[in-house]
Amino acid sequence: MKKETKILKQIAQLPNLSFDELKERWRALYGAEPPAYNKPFLIKRLAYRIQEIAHGGLSENAKARLNEIATENRMDNLASLNRTKPRKKGMPVIGTRLIREWNGDRYEATVVHNGFEFQGRTYRSLTAITKAITGTHWNGPAFFGLRRGKNGDGRK
Repeated sequence: MKKETKILKQIAQLPNLSFDELKERWRALYGAEPPAYNKPFLIKRLAYRIQEIAHGGLSENAKARLNEIATENRMDNLASLNRTKPRKKGMPVIGTRLIREWNGDRYEATVVHNGFEFQGRTYRSLTAITKAITGTHWNGPAFFGLRRGKNGDGRK
C-alpha cells in the first residue's frame, strides 16, 4: 500500500473513533495528554499531526516568518491570552471576522483579545458596535448572526 494511501486511511478513520480512542491516539502521536477540547478539534489536530509526521512539519524559515507576522500584528501572545481568559460561550475565537450587511452597507468587526475591533476602534461588546452602526440598541451577537434576538431580528 502506498504511503499516501496509508495516511489518507488513517485520517479517514479518525471520525469513527470514540472520544477515548481519540485521546489515546493523541497520547501516541503527541506524547502528551490531550487538551480538554471537543471531538472535532481532536480529529483536526490529529489529522494534521499524522500528515506532519509523514511529510515533515513546517520549515524553520516558515516558523520564523509566522512568528514575525504574529509579532507585527500583535498576535504573538494569542495562545497565552486564550488560555488565561476563556471566551464566552457562543463567541468566536480571536481573529474571527464578523460581517454584516445593513441598509446597503457592509460592516466588519474582528474579534480581538479584549473585545471587538470596528473601524480602527476597540469595543468591549458587539452591542456597542451595533449601536454605532444603527444608532439604536440592538442585540449585538444577534445583529452579527451569532444568535437570534428576542424578536428574531436582532432587536431586544
